[in-house]
Amino acid sequence: MVDEFYKPKVVDVYPYCKEGSETFFLLLKRNPFKIYGGQWRMVGGKIEKNELAWQAAIREYEEETQLDGKLWWTVPSLNHFYDHQRDAVQLIPVFAVDCGSKQTPTLNDEHIEYKWVEAKDCQNYIRWPEQNRLILLINELVKQELLHEWLLKR
Repeated sequence: MVDEFYKPKVVDVYPYCKEGSETFFLLLKRNPFKIYGGQWRMVGGKIEKNELAWQAAIREYEEETQLDGKLWWTVPSLNHFYDHQRDAVQLIPVFAVDCGSKQTPTLNDEHIEYKWVEAKDCQNYIRWPEQNRLILLINELVKQELLHEWLLKR
C-alpha cells in the first residue's frame, strides 16, 4: 500500500495533436470564478478516493473536454512546486493524450474558452514554468516517437 504522504492528490493532462511536423496543445482558459481564474491551462484535477492517478487523468479529460483520446501515455516526469500555504512540495503525475486532430471540445463550467496552440507558442499562454517545461518535453518525445515505453492501457 502506498503511504498517504506520497500519494498524489492531483493530475495534469496535456492533450495534443500533430499536424505535419508540428505539435499543437489544447489549452483551456479557466472560468474567472474558479481557481486559477482567467489563466490558460491544460486539463487537470483532483484524484478521487479509491481512484488511481491515470484513472483520474482520463476522467478529468473527459469531464473537461467531452473528447475521446486516441493514445494515452504517462509523461516520464512530474510537475512539481513548493506550496507555501501547506509548507509542502507538491508532486503531480503528468499524462499526455493524442487527440488525433484539432477537435472542438465541449467545455464544462471550469473553462470559458479553448485554443489549439503550437508547442513553441504555449509559453505565451501558460504562466507556470514547470508546465511550459512539460509541454516542451512532451513535444520532443512526440517528435522523436518515444512513447512506446509509457503507453497506458485503457
